[in-house]
Amino acid sequence: MTKLYVGNLPFTATEEAVNALFAQHGTVERVSMITDRETGRPRGFAFVEMPNADASRAMQALNGADFDGRPLRVNEAQDRERSGGGNRGGGSRRY
Repeated sequence: MTKLYVGNLPFTATEEAVNALFAQHGTVERVSMITDRETGRPRGFAFVEMPNADASRAMQALNGADFDGRPLRVNEAQDRERSGGGNRGGGSRRY
């Protein structure tokens, strides 16, 4: 299974619309639209999980493709370590 990052989505995009777009290229296991924690509004990106071969096909076909007037950015999602604290700096800083 491959998780794809789908960026530059219009804020009007729905899970159903993203699912339908990716389903043209294979089996979609799950779509996760990312929303703002405080307002609940879409943040303009999502994650789509698909079998490996389907994900590769979808990535090639949809990266840069127009979706409601916006060019999509589609690539393999990189796992991000989650920290327990609020540190967004990502490491030590030297001044």
